[in-house]
Amino acid sequence: MTEQLKGQSAGTPDTARPEEKQEDTMIAVTDVQKLGVGLTAFGLFFLMFGVLLYFDSVLLAFGNILFLAGLAVIIGLRRTFQFFFQRHKLRGSAFFLGGVALVLLRWPVVGMVMETYGFVLLFRTFFPMAFGFLGSLVNIPFLGSLLNRLSGSSSSMV
Repeated sequence: MTEQLKGQSAGTPDTARPEEKQEDTMIAVTDVQKLGVGLTAFGLFFLMFGVLLYFDSVLLAFGNILFLAGLAVIIGLRRTFQFFFQRHKLRGSAFFLGGVALVLLRWPVVGMVMETYGFVLLFRTFFPMAFGFLGSLVNIPFLGSLLNRLSGSSSSMV
């Protein structure tokens, strides 16, 4: 009986501590997914660096390859394929992947314009939610109202 009471304090039920319960609800991230996050981050870094260096085609191409590889490693090849080739996202995918191809063929400016347009088409439904989330976090009056306006929500009672 005393061995059973050693692990718990007197008067507490035999349940897990709140800290342990919180750990159970967190999403487990595998080492492979951490590698994917690193690849994606380096891809975004090379993309931004390539744009800053007047659309350097080698940096942009390297950034595109790392970004797409990181995305595939994070969510898996099947989910990546399903994301890009959904029926309602085909036009956005065509512009985005066509832009990647143009960057790889050393047409960086046209390729980046196509990629940007494809990115906007692919994530069009995500932008209002992201702007709404940013607007709820920001307490700066002008910036908060601007983000609320971009998200399409209104804080007025009328």
